[in-house]
Amino acid sequence: MPHSLILNITPQSPIYPNFLTGRHYHALFLNLVSYVDRKLGDYLHESNANKAFTLSQLQVKNRHKTQSHTLQYAHQDAISAGTSCWWKISLLDDNLFSQLTPLWLNINPEQPWHLGSANLYITSSQGTPQSTRPWANTCRYNQLYELASETDRNLNFIFSTPVAFRQGLFDNALPTRESVFNSLLNRWNKYSGIELNNIPLESIYPSAFNIRTEVIGNYKNKFIGCLGEISYRILGNVETIGIKQINALTNFVLYAGIGRKTTMGMGMVRRRSQGTGDR
Repeated sequence: MPHSLILNITPQSPIYPNFLTGRHYHALFLNLVSYVDRKLGDYLHESNANKAFTLSQLQVKNRHKTQSHTLQYAHQDAISAGTSCWWKISLLDDNLFSQLTPLWLNINPEQPWHLGSANLYITSSQGTPQSTRPWANTCRYNQLYELASETDRNLNFIFSTPVAFRQGLFDNALPTRESVFNSLLNRWNKYSGIELNNIPLESIYPSAFNIRTEVIGNYKNKFIGCLGEISYRILGNVETIGIKQINALTNFVLYAGIGRKTTMGMGMVRRRSQGTGDR
């Protein structure tokens, strides 16, 4: 069962930009895990494999954004003490969620945590979607598959933080159908227990896009990724099971993200439904 959780956070001292980076969020998450299970925290820290969690960067509530679908992925200014913030954590492995259950059930709003030199409090958590907070949700893998449409041929993605894909020794910021859907397929087959085979990728074509590249400089090397919206369409004579599998992967994107550095705030993506006004 994948989970996409929102933690509501209030800093007790300013969080300076040099601590608002991917590796500091990664360290904070591992500290949360180690607080509940030291061995699990050490295991996740040492593992270089495809990790069973994704993390957004810290989001400031009600901060004006020129594009409403974009999450904050870089901070130029400090976040002041007392600012209401939220943080998205997705867990792809049900065992990982169950091991961390004591943390979610027993959040102590007066327990201080640290992001760099800043103290912060986790005041509450949210695991169900709201109209103003579409990033929280949970669904069993078998439900995610069974509820996937057998007829919807429109696949609309919102790239809310920069997305890039590793190809050989280098990154590629272009969201080709192979890069996008193989990224989702690999994570689905690793964690769901419902292996999908023979996905008809050759039937998926980009139909509309409004994307741009973005360069993030606070990594060891500059991270160049893709932001914006892109739609694909399933064309041709495709069996219903193929359409269903592709839609299941598209819905899975809320939890899995896409591409590289999803444990450091990059690759945060969700599906936009037609006609809902979801931006």
